[in-house]
Amino acid sequence: MKLFRFALIFLGFALIVTACAGAQAVNTLVPQSTATVVTATTPDWFDMQLTDAQTGKTFTMNDYAGKVVLLEAMAIWCPNCTVQGNEVRDLHKLLGNPDDLISVSLDVDFNEDQASLKEYASGFGFDWHFAVAPLLVARALGNLYSPQYLNPPLSPMLIIDRDGNVHLLEYGKKDAETLKKIVEPYLAK
Repeated sequence: MKLFRFALIFLGFALIVTACAGAQAVNTLVPQSTATVVTATTPDWFDMQLTDAQTGKTFTMNDYAGKVVLLEAMAIWCPNCTVQGNEVRDLHKLLGNPDDLISVSLDVDFNEDQASLKEYASGFGFDWHFAVAPLLVARALGNLYSPQYLNPPLSPMLIIDRDGNVHLLEYGKKDAETLKKIVEPYLAK
């Protein structure tokens, strides 16, 4: 019996240690004029088709080559995501709705569907691309950048620049003014 108890305690300790190891701080990049590029080659997930929940049309990240893409991982149930969505809308207004800034909100909750996402986006007046992330896209986000990209309350966002390079933003909600300061250098290139 003591051996069984010891094995359970050891197993519990091992699970806690491995869980905490996955939560180590991730170096995120705040885009600056000398921002470090996360990907120097185009990731495979850029070719994977996504379906815009509002229009039903398919698109890929590669469809926006030469433009700046602001991507947010989100979920319908996430209150931070709604707040961040309002800031993204305000960002587009602050910048005068530039044609070369594309916003994409990827729902990374596999329990949510296109119909619910469409209702969410239209209900809040969000008029950019909303898509449910296919498993392979979600897996790529988690593996290439950080598992925290699958945790919507952290407000994970990234920028894909005109050359297809990915730049990670700090976790946490970002107001429209902060997003403007981050995005403008990429738009100017």
